[in-house]
Amino acid sequence: MPSRVRSAALWGVVGALAFLVLVQGYRLVVGSLGLDVGAALGVAVAVGVVVGAASYATEKRIAAKGRT
Repeated sequence: MPSRVRSAALWGVVGALAFLVLVQGYRLVVGSLGLDVGAALGVAVAVGVVVGAASYATEKRIAAKGRT
């Protein structure tokens, strides 16, 4: 697996886990969010895909500018 793909996939995982942490924190502090566990997981997967795709799309541009 190329390192660019692996990096984008890992950023997607980080994004999905960060969303789940935020959902859990909201539930602990405020109360019910209106999402059951299945819906929260579905949204987390969607967030992970978007973050991974954005990371993959922008990584080459950021590396070309010497910011990595």
